[in-house]
Amino acid sequence: MIGFQILQRQRVIDPSVVKAFKDLPVACVSDCMQRMFAGGPDLRPMHNGHPMAGAAFTVKVRPGDNLMIHKAIQLAGPGDVLVVDGGGDLTNALIGEIMTSAAHAKGIVGMVIYGSVRDAGYLKTQDFGVFACGVTHRGPYKDGPGEINVPLALGGMVIHPGDLILGDEDGVLCVPIDHASALLKDTQLRVEQETVILEQIRSGTYQNAWIDKAVKDKMG
Repeated sequence: MIGFQILQRQRVIDPSVVKAFKDLPVACVSDCMQRMFAGGPDLRPMHNGHPMAGAAFTVKVRPGDNLMIHKAIQLAGPGDVLVVDGGGDLTNALIGEIMTSAAHAKGIVGMVIYGSVRDAGYLKTQDFGVFACGVTHRGPYKDGPGEINVPLALGGMVIHPGDLILGDEDGVLCVPIDHASALLKDTQLRVEQETVILEQIRSGTYQNAWIDKAVKDKMG
Protein backbone atom coordinates (compact mmCIF):
# COMPACT_ATOMS: atom_id res chain seq x y z
CA MET A 1 0.00 0.00 0.00
CA ILE A 2 1.43 3.34 -1.03
CA GLY A 3 2.21 5.39 2.06
CA PHE A 4 2.70 2.37 4.31
CA GLN A 5 5.13 -0.16 2.85
CA ILE A 6 8.39 -1.94 3.61
CA LEU A 7 10.48 -2.98 0.61
CA GLN A 8 13.72 -4.89 0.20
CA ARG A 9 16.84 -3.35 -1.34
CA GLN A 10 17.61 -4.94 -4.69
CA ARG A 11 21.26 -3.80 -4.76
CA VAL A 12 23.76 -2.58 -2.18
CA ILE A 13 27.10 -0.84 -2.67
CA ASP A 14 30.10 -3.14 -2.18
CA PRO A 15 31.65 -2.74 1.31
CA SER A 16 35.14 -2.57 -0.21
CA VAL A 17 34.10 0.46 -2.25
CA VAL A 18 32.61 2.09 0.84
CA LYS A 19 35.89 1.58 2.70
CA ALA A 20 37.89 3.11 -0.14
CA PHE A 21 35.72 6.24 -0.14
CA LYS A 22 35.57 6.71 3.62
CA ASP A 23 38.61 8.96 4.05
CA LEU A 24 38.21 10.93 0.81
CA PRO A 25 36.98 14.52 1.24
CA VAL A 26 33.34 14.88 0.24
CA ALA A 27 34.23 18.14 -1.53
CA CYS A 28 36.63 16.29 -3.84
CA VAL A 29 34.04 13.63 -4.61
CA SER A 30 31.52 16.37 -5.33
CA ASP A 31 33.90 18.15 -7.69
CA CYS A 32 34.39 14.91 -9.62
CA MET A 33 30.60 14.68 -9.95
CA GLN A 34 30.71 18.01 -11.81
CA ARG A 35 29.32 19.94 -8.81
CA MET A 36 25.84 18.86 -9.86
CA PHE A 37 24.75 16.74 -6.90
CA ALA A 38 24.43 17.56 -3.22
CA GLY A 39 22.12 17.23 -0.27
CA GLY A 40 21.93 21.01 -0.07
CA PRO A 41 23.38 23.39 2.51
CA ASP A 42 20.52 22.70 4.93
CA LEU A 43 21.86 19.23 5.81
CA ARG A 44 24.58 19.97 8.34
CA PRO A 45 26.63 17.67 10.59
CA MET A 46 25.16 17.46 14.07
CA HIS A 47 27.94 15.16 15.34
CA ASN A 48 31.63 15.98 15.70
CA GLY A 49 32.23 15.91 11.95
CA HIS A 50 33.78 12.43 11.82
CA PRO A 51 33.61 11.10 8.22
CA MET A 52 30.66 8.85 7.40
CA ALA A 53 30.33 6.32 4.59
CA GLY A 54 27.81 3.55 4.11
CA ALA A 55 24.97 2.04 2.12
CA ALA A 56 21.69 3.93 1.93
CA PHE A 57 18.76 2.45 3.86
CA THR A 58 16.00 4.88 2.96
CA VAL A 59 12.93 5.93 4.93
CA LYS A 60 10.16 8.31 3.91
CA VAL A 61 7.98 9.58 6.75
CA ARG A 62 5.20 12.01 7.35
CA PRO A 63 6.67 15.26 8.73
CA GLY A 64 6.98 15.02 12.51
CA ASP A 65 6.40 11.25 12.74
CA ASN A 66 9.14 8.68 13.40
CA LEU A 67 7.30 5.33 13.66
CA MET A 68 8.90 3.96 10.50
CA ILE A 69 12.35 5.23 11.52
CA HIS A 70 12.09 2.98 14.57
CA LYS A 71 11.16 0.10 12.25
CA ALA A 72 14.05 0.92 9.93
CA ILE A 73 16.51 0.74 12.83
CA GLN A 74 15.18 -2.78 13.50
CA LEU A 75 15.70 -3.80 9.87
CA ALA A 76 18.96 -2.06 8.93
CA GLY A 77 22.33 -3.66 9.58
CA PRO A 78 26.05 -3.01 9.94
CA GLY A 79 27.43 -0.54 7.43
CA ASP A 80 24.08 1.06 6.62
CA VAL A 81 23.24 4.76 6.70
CA LEU A 82 19.61 5.58 7.46
CA VAL A 83 18.49 8.30 5.07
CA VAL A 84 15.21 9.82 6.20
CA ASP A 85 13.00 12.15 4.18
CA GLY A 86 10.97 14.06 6.74
CA GLY A 87 9.88 16.66 4.22
CA GLY A 88 12.38 19.18 5.56
CA ASP A 89 9.92 20.07 8.33
CA LEU A 90 11.60 21.46 11.46
CA THR A 91 8.63 21.44 13.84
CA ASN A 92 9.29 18.08 15.53
CA ALA A 93 12.57 16.25 16.13
CA LEU A 94 12.60 12.87 14.39
CA ILE A 95 15.53 11.35 16.32
CA GLY A 96 17.67 11.98 19.38
CA GLU A 97 20.07 10.23 21.75
CA ILE A 98 17.98 7.08 22.26
CA MET A 99 17.47 6.34 18.58
CA THR A 100 21.02 7.13 17.54
CA SER A 101 22.32 4.95 20.37
CA ALA A 102 20.09 2.09 19.24
CA ALA A 103 21.25 2.52 15.64
CA HIS A 104 24.91 2.66 16.62
CA ALA A 105 24.56 -0.50 18.70
CA LYS A 106 23.35 -2.35 15.58
CA GLY A 107 26.37 -1.29 13.54
CA ILE A 108 24.53 1.36 11.56
CA VAL A 109 27.14 4.00 10.73
CA GLY A 110 25.06 7.16 10.42
CA MET A 111 21.73 8.90 9.92
CA VAL A 112 20.73 11.61 7.47
CA ILE A 113 17.57 13.40 8.60
CA TYR A 114 15.82 15.78 6.23
CA GLY A 115 14.14 17.39 9.21
CA SER A 116 15.01 18.16 12.84
CA VAL A 117 16.81 16.29 15.62
CA ARG A 118 17.17 16.83 19.35
CA ASP A 119 19.67 16.06 22.13
CA ALA A 120 22.11 18.24 20.23
CA GLY A 121 24.58 18.44 23.10
CA TYR A 122 24.99 14.68 23.08
CA LEU A 123 25.11 14.32 19.30
CA LYS A 124 27.91 16.85 18.81
CA THR A 125 30.25 14.81 21.02
CA GLN A 126 29.83 11.62 18.99
CA ASP A 127 31.68 10.04 16.04
CA PHE A 128 28.36 8.51 14.90
CA GLY A 129 27.38 10.50 11.82
CA VAL A 130 24.20 12.54 12.11
CA PHE A 131 23.24 15.11 9.48
CA ALA A 132 20.07 17.16 9.78
CA CYS A 133 18.41 20.45 8.87
CA GLY A 134 17.71 21.74 12.37
CA VAL A 135 17.31 21.19 16.10
CA THR A 136 14.23 21.36 18.30
CA HIS A 137 13.28 19.96 21.71
CA ARG A 138 9.76 19.13 20.55
CA GLY A 139 9.40 15.37 20.13
CA PRO A 140 7.84 13.32 17.32
CA TYR A 141 4.60 11.39 16.89
CA LYS A 142 4.54 7.64 16.29
CA ASP A 143 1.51 7.04 14.11
CA GLY A 144 2.87 6.69 10.57
CA PRO A 145 2.51 6.46 7.69
CA GLY A 146 5.92 5.80 6.20
CA GLU A 147 7.83 3.86 3.57
CA ILE A 148 11.11 1.95 3.82
CA ASN A 149 13.60 1.40 0.99
CA VAL A 150 11.97 3.66 -1.58
CA PRO A 151 13.75 6.26 -3.75
CA LEU A 152 14.12 9.69 -2.12
CA ALA A 153 15.04 13.19 -3.23
CA LEU A 154 16.64 15.48 -0.64
CA GLY A 155 17.37 19.00 -1.80
CA GLY A 156 17.34 17.76 -5.39
CA MET A 157 19.72 14.87 -4.66
CA VAL A 158 18.18 11.55 -5.71
CA ILE A 159 18.96 8.57 -3.46
CA HIS A 160 18.14 4.96 -4.26
CA PRO A 161 18.28 2.23 -1.62
CA GLY A 162 21.77 0.74 -1.53
CA ASP A 163 23.55 3.79 -2.99
CA LEU A 164 26.74 5.05 -1.37
CA ILE A 165 26.17 7.84 1.18
CA LEU A 166 29.11 10.03 2.19
CA GLY A 167 29.31 12.77 4.79
CA ASP A 168 31.86 14.96 6.54
CA GLU A 169 32.08 18.51 7.87
CA ASP A 170 31.15 19.89 4.44
CA GLY A 171 27.86 17.99 4.16
CA VAL A 172 26.24 14.92 2.59
CA LEU A 173 26.58 13.38 -0.86
CA CYS A 174 25.03 10.36 -2.59
CA VAL A 175 27.06 8.35 -5.11
CA PRO A 176 24.98 6.06 -7.36
CA ILE A 177 26.14 2.45 -7.32
CA ASP A 178 26.82 2.31 -11.06
CA HIS A 179 29.19 5.30 -10.95
CA ALA A 180 31.06 4.51 -7.76
CA SER A 181 34.07 2.61 -9.14
CA ALA A 182 34.91 5.14 -11.85
CA LEU A 183 34.32 8.03 -9.48
CA LEU A 184 36.66 6.49 -6.92
CA LYS A 185 39.56 6.60 -9.37
CA ASP A 186 38.76 10.20 -10.40
CA THR A 187 38.55 11.33 -6.78
CA GLN A 188 41.79 9.65 -5.76
CA LEU A 189 43.54 11.43 -8.64
CA ARG A 190 42.03 14.76 -7.65
CA VAL A 191 43.16 14.34 -4.04
CA GLU A 192 46.69 13.64 -5.28
CA GLN A 193 46.60 16.77 -7.47
CA GLU A 194 45.36 18.95 -4.63
CA THR A 195 48.05 17.56 -2.33
CA VAL A 196 50.71 18.65 -4.83
CA ILE A 197 49.17 22.13 -5.13
CA LEU A 198 49.13 22.59 -1.36
CA GLU A 199 52.76 21.51 -1.14
CA GLN A 200 53.66 24.03 -3.86
CA ILE A 201 51.80 26.80 -2.03
CA ARG A 202 53.68 26.05 1.19
CA SER A 203 57.03 25.99 -0.63
CA GLY A 204 56.32 29.15 -2.62
CA THR A 205 56.55 27.38 -6.00
CA TYR A 206 52.88 27.41 -6.95
CA GLN A 207 52.22 28.81 -10.43
CA ASN A 208 48.87 30.55 -10.90
CA ALA A 209 49.22 31.93 -14.42
CA TRP A 210 45.95 30.17 -15.23
CA ILE A 211 44.08 32.94 -13.42
CA ASP A 212 45.18 35.68 -15.83
CA LYS A 213 44.48 33.42 -18.81
CA ALA A 214 40.99 32.62 -17.55
CA VAL A 215 40.20 36.30 -16.95
CA LYS A 216 41.57 37.29 -20.35
CA ASP A 217 39.53 34.59 -22.09
CA LYS A 218 36.36 35.74 -20.35
CA MET A 219 36.95 39.41 -21.10
CA GLY A 220 37.70 38.75 -24.77
